[in-house]
Amino acid sequence: MSEQLAARVSHPHQPGWFDLVSVMIESMLDNAGEEAEGFLNGVGESLAARYPLPEARTVQDLEREINLQLARFSWGFVQLQPLENAILLQHHALPQGDSSVDAERWQLALSAVLAGLYAQWLRAQGGSAGVPLTLEKLDSGTLYFRYQ
Repeated sequence: MSEQLAARVSHPHQPGWFDLVSVMIESMLDNAGEEAEGFLNGVGESLAARYPLPEARTVQDLEREINLQLARFSWGFVQLQPLENAILLQHHALPQGDSSVDAERWQLALSAVLAGLYAQWLRAQGGSAGVPLTLEKLDSGTLYFRYQ
């Protein structure tokens, strides 16, 4: 599944729009410092509200619905791993930044957006607002989140 989905979501970005987003994110990171993460997290929450998911009966249904939305954005795909008291999320095929934004800064900025997006979608599926979604690690463009 992951190779097919990755192939579908790896199309190029529309000229101009990606440059605009890159410049905006770089400016935000330069000027807002630590506050940028909270702002970008809120952007992700707003996107989740704008693009709500249908009710999912299983974790597999939830993963499929999330990936349909991520494919719409060309933002890669996620794999969900349910545990007894947590859900692990592995986000793959993160859109690459351009050479004007440091790769690590770009990935951290997008991880803040994705954290807000995923947290809001999980809350909308019945998750508690008191349960945090945190970035555990970033490894070669793959983001590892924990909802617990």
